[in-house]
Amino acid sequence: MTTNRPLRVFLCHSSNDKPAVRELYQKLRAEPWIQPWLDEEEIFPGADWNMEIEKAVEAADAIIVCLSKGSITKEGYIQRELRIVLDFADYKPEGTLYIMPVRLEDCEPPRRLRAWQYADYFEGQRDRALNRLLVSLKRRADSLGLSFVPPALEVKENAIQEEKPIVEKPKPLPVPQISTTKKYTPDGFLVEIFGGMEFVHVPAGKFLMGSKNGDDDEKPQRSVDIPYDYWMARYPLTNEQYDSYIKNKKSKHPVDGWRKKKDHPIIYAKWKEILEYCEWLNNLVQSELPSGLILRLPTEAEWEKAARGTDGREYPWGNKSDNSKCNSEESAKHGTTPAGLYSPDGDSPYGCADMAGNVWEWTHSLKQRYPYKADDGREDENSSDSRVLRGGSFINPMKNVRCAYRNFYIDIWEHGIGFRIVIAPPLPE
Repeated sequence: MTTNRPLRVFLCHSSNDKPAVRELYQKLRAEPWIQPWLDEEEIFPGADWNMEIEKAVEAADAIIVCLSKGSITKEGYIQRELRIVLDFADYKPEGTLYIMPVRLEDCEPPRRLRAWQYADYFEGQRDRALNRLLVSLKRRADSLGLSFVPPALEVKENAIQEEKPIVEKPKPLPVPQISTTKKYTPDGFLVEIFGGMEFVHVPAGKFLMGSKNGDDDEKPQRSVDIPYDYWMARYPLTNEQYDSYIKNKKSKHPVDGWRKKKDHPIIYAKWKEILEYCEWLNNLVQSELPSGLILRLPTEAEWEKAARGTDGREYPWGNKSDNSKCNSEESAKHGTTPAGLYSPDGDSPYGCADMAGNVWEWTHSLKQRYPYKADDGREDENSSDSRVLRGGSFINPMKNVRCAYRNFYIDIWEHGIGFRIVIAPPLPE
């Protein structure tokens, strides 16, 4: 049985953290199915502060506890809101998704909050933290049987005309899906399984593409709008996954001794062979694909958005170079590593793994100068010109595994080139 009401979410925080908490509140409020509660928005003059806080916590379905260095040592904060929250948590069944700690900066959570996994809502990482929170909140809503659709506003007959016209609010569009088989990753990302592969959802909209201070071919940085939802493979295609195609083709696997590296990304992947692979896979699963979508190589723009999110970050995990989160030259692995070895720390804001290092990845786009435009001929499938590679590999330094870094196909690098696929609309011809 489902209940038509939004998920009620209480934001527990210190007054010193208001700017970041206010931003988080506005982002949650933008979700039609969430009803966030923030004291400055909900407590009006003359109300009993403590009573209103307790009533809001009691009514809440989920509690987001915002933590900072200042808040965890602030006596009033701990003694008032946090104590109320923890008291109510004691009455919840074991394993209930109820308290969700969020660190606003690097700090040690209070002892009584250490039982729960937290999200890091740091500068430069907020998109990823928000995505993780939304996944957890959606799971909480599902467990309570909540499915909110805002009722349309009606104009009653003979009603007195008000100064402001009544506007009917559109119903929220359902989140698109490609598969009925789903799972959650350990760090909270929703993954859809299709054709035996894991995919993550990248929503339509704008993102920052390119760099301000990078190489010349990464400039100018600009906002690019991808007007459709798509699903990026969570991992690059592995040796074992590619073997199904090789057997059908009755050909030889390009990687010697690949059975010892089943879960490593495929390498020596050539452009025409990848197109043939995508055609074979589409024919295999076309009856299962949602209408208007196909399996293909991602464009440069699709790849870059899936790798860095919308905020123009340097690396999938943020702006700081960190070779402990990817297989780069500095990691000294001297070869490919299993897909997802650096997950979740090295994952993108949408949950894609290995988008920095390990192997270069083909994109569908031709080598052309920016600004990027999908309809300027760079997606011509029949051209023999050089295609763009993204992501860097195990033989490249950290500066070359940045999300915006562009490379172009040279056959001497084939031992470090693989690919991943995307489920998306067909490209313009």
